[in-house]
Amino acid sequence: MKRVFTLFASFLCAASLFAQAPAAEEAAPSPWTKGIVTSIGFSQLSLTNWAAGGSGSIALNTFIDTYADYEKGKIIWFNELQMGYGFIESFDDTGFKKSDDRLIFDSKWGYKATDKLYFSSVFNLRSQFADGYTKDVLTSSFFAPANVSLGIGIDYQPAKNIAVNFAPLTGKVVMVAIEDLRKNYGFKEEELSHFSRFELGAQLKVDTKLAVKDFTVGSHLTLFSDYLDNPLDVKVNWDVNADAKISKYFSVSLRTSLLYDSRIKSVLVRDKRTREPILDENGKEQFKAGVQFKELFSVGFSYTFGQTKKKK
Repeated sequence: MKRVFTLFASFLCAASLFAQAPAAEEAAPSPWTKGIVTSIGFSQLSLTNWAAGGSGSIALNTFIDTYADYEKGKIIWFNELQMGYGFIESFDDTGFKKSDDRLIFDSKWGYKATDKLYFSSVFNLRSQFADGYTKDVLTSSFFAPANVSLGIGIDYQPAKNIAVNFAPLTGKVVMVAIEDLRKNYGFKEEELSHFSRFELGAQLKVDTKLAVKDFTVGSHLTLFSDYLDNPLDVKVNWDVNADAKISKYFSVSLRTSLLYDSRIKSVLVRDKRTREPILDENGKEQFKAGVQFKELFSVGFSYTFGQTKKKK
């Protein structure tokens, strides 16, 4: 719980820093567009002698999306940092559980070649803040895993809020700080003693954003093919963030994440008829690769500091 409140305090501090430094009026338009979008959702349930049963709980979800975009002449430089954390504290045997945890940083630099085409480089970092558990077994932690990629290619912007980036030369490093978790994230037997593994391939990234009055939805789809390990086996990472304003300070939000990586075995192998787990020769449960999906819906406080993004 101490780490949770530390993270929550960090989010609030970041928001206050942006709030205390509004952009000053300038004679000439600034090439920078900066801002921060914050949202906090909270719920609490208390039961006393409740005949229908149930369990008391508290839940908190926080999300911060900060951006600093530069556009001048033939140069563009877009930067975005997303931080989210949520938990459910149940007062029965299930106890504390993490419901959301994300740390995502994207940076894209481009030099204009034609009206809609840029030579570009893209950087991405993806990890999480805190320990994650499944059935009381540790499955993730800070930088366990973490994915860092850098790609060089071209960026095509056919419309204001659509960007298609193709990087045929993309280096990717998968890091897992805890050795016992490395096999869970695709490390082969000979790689288990290594902190990281390297991938080299091609990346296609499609970013879109739709804004209609008080409703916005952003989609970030990334496809990656590893030249060094089965290039036809494409890795998929797709994030969607949707927000709708109820009033000036309150909104509803929906955030989804879809992942597929054939190296990550996260789906329990079950008998098709009985749905019972199929055990291996040592009597242990078996897992296979499959689509991973997470959805988080929340209602709560939301506020935007700074300017509206020009485009992605």
